[in-house]
Amino acid sequence: MKVRELVEHYGAAWNAEEPERRHLLEQVWADDGVYCDPTATAEGRDALVAHIGAVQAVLPDHTIEMRSDVDEHDGRFRFAWAMLGPDGSTVTEGVDFGVLAPDGRIESITGFFGPLPPL
Repeated sequence: MKVRELVEHYGAAWNAEEPERRHLLEQVWADDGVYCDPTATAEGRDALVAHIGAVQAVLPDHTIEMRSDVDEHDGRFRFAWAMLGPDGSTVTEGVDFGVLAPDGRIESITGFFGPLPPL
């Protein structure tokens, strides 16, 4: 699977309910992959499945969409995303940086919220 497809499946998992969320992540997320953002760290696929479910419970009817193409080199990648509220307005946006596992799935993602800070 190409890196863009991995990221699309990963993004779709953020909008999916169980068991579809788990199925999507089984395809693209390494068993021991690590997700980290300013609010949480999830170690392992099961922890990421649970974390996404917890975010959905706190922010019902919110969705995640990609806001850029995927930039990739040497097994590392980045992309921009946005969280949309139920009315379609942008609630927050950010950039995720990832690393591919030796088997081609996602080994880690580190997310940053909001725009880059000014100098």
